[in-house]
Parts: sequence; C-alpha cells; structure tokens
Amino acid sequence: MTRVLGIDPGSRITGFGVIEIAGGQSSYVASGCIRLGEGELPLRLGKIFQSLSEIIQTYNPSEVAIEQVFMAKNADSALKLGQARGVAILAAVEQGLPVSEYAARSVKQSVVGRGDADKTQVQHMVMSLLKLNKRPQADAADALAIALCHAHTMQSLVQLAGCRGSRRGRWR
Repeated sequence: MTRVLGIDPGSRITGFGVIEIAGGQSSYVASGCIRLGEGELPLRLGKIFQSLSEIIQTYNPSEVAIEQVFMAKNADSALKLGQARGVAILAAVEQGLPVSEYAARSVKQSVVGRGDADKTQVQHMVMSLLKLNKRPQADAADALAIALCHAHTMQSLVQLAGCRGSRRGRWR
C-alpha cells in the first residue's frame, strides 16, 4: 500500500489531496484547501509550510507529488508560485519524503485524457475515479489529480519494469 499526498501550490490557496494505492486501485483519503488570505507573503509561506507539515504528520504519506511551475504572463505571480512550491517541497523533504513533479498538462492528460482540459473536467474525473459523492473544491481536485497522475505514472513504470525486453520492436 502506498499513500500519496498531491499538492497544488498557490500563494493564496494551496490545495492538497491524499490518496491510497493498493492492488492497482486508488482510493480517496482526504483533501482540502489551505486558505492563506491577504497577509504578507512571508507569513503566507510560513502558513503553507506549517499546514503541510501538519497534513503530512496526520495522513503519513509515503510519497509527495506536486505541480511544476508553469510560465505565467505575470512574472510576479510566477515568482510567488515558485516560492509557494519551494516551501511545500521543503515541508515534504524535511520529513524525509520523496517528491515528484508533474506539469499541469501531464496531470490533465493522465486524469482526463486531454492536456487542455478545464477545471470542471478535472473535478468531474477526480469524482469519478475516486468514487466521490460530491465535487471537491477546484484546488483540492487539482491536488487529487496530481496524486492520481503520480499513481498512474508509478503503475506504468512498474509495468515497464516487468517487461523482459524487446523483440523486433515489441515489448514482451
């Protein structure tokens, strides 16, 4: 059994989602949003670190997956996002957890089947894949999607590792 914490970092709202993977099946454990308000950026970054440290201690994940930085039109927003990611990664690494990073497009491709899917489509597929009764908040759904992308990637790598080699261009 593997427990994965997915993180959708943000300087105003950071989403988190925890799933468990057993026997190739993913199941929902928890999700939510860390709302940071309007305070000074250093205080918001401290809240991200403290909150994620508590979430890690509460849910005891064995792995962490986080969204990669994407280039935004606003350089200031991209810098703040990078700082939020750095603090989130630090919270995981400080507790000895491996961290994997995924591009937003790869997450959407993995969960929805299209790299250009919108937030509503991601929420719908997260609900469906994890058999949830209600739609999670957008940032929490994104974090769950990141965790699911990590689960799918790990399962694919395990399957590839199980291949014995190739013969005439085909894996066997």
